[in-house]
Amino acid sequence: MKPPPGPSWRRAAILLGAGVVLLALPLQGQAAAGIPVGSPAPAVKVHDLDGNPVDLGQWIGRKPVLLEFWATWCDQCEQLLPRLQAAHEGFGGAVEFLAINVVVNQSPEKVRRYVIQHGVPGRVLYDDQAVSIRAYLAPATSFVVIIGKDGKVAYTGLGGEQDINAAINHTLGIT
Repeated sequence: MKPPPGPSWRRAAILLGAGVVLLALPLQGQAAAGIPVGSPAPAVKVHDLDGNPVDLGQWIGRKPVLLEFWATWCDQCEQLLPRLQAAHEGFGGAVEFLAINVVVNQSPEKVRRYVIQHGVPGRVLYDDQAVSIRAYLAPATSFVVIIGKDGKVAYTGLGGEQDINAAINHTLGIT
């Protein structure tokens, strides 16, 4: 049987593929699979919760950027949340925090409610086309990428027990 033509079929296939990849590895800690440390950070465009395009290139190479690939149903993301909140409070102005929702079983309304109820730090983005997921080779939710001011990936980690403050300090050259 031939799949139906059109963008809705392609979008469903992309999201299904992203869901399989994102559920594959429930790992903890650092040096996660994904984009290799030292790689140039892709300056892709994703959407915000209102459907407006957001170019990650506006921050990459200007200041350190922390990306977290997350979902409202992700237990590891919920475990990681207090660490991200503390880091955002401590480094907020020096580091751009971007929470990229992976959109598997999500809607903008559900994400908005979660963000308000749980205090997700930084800008919340909605990757409804799985563009950043593919570009950063995100292996699962709770995947964190820190990009240095030089525009290169300085850290990747996966799971709820990542030491976000230490990773940011290392990226900033603070010992």
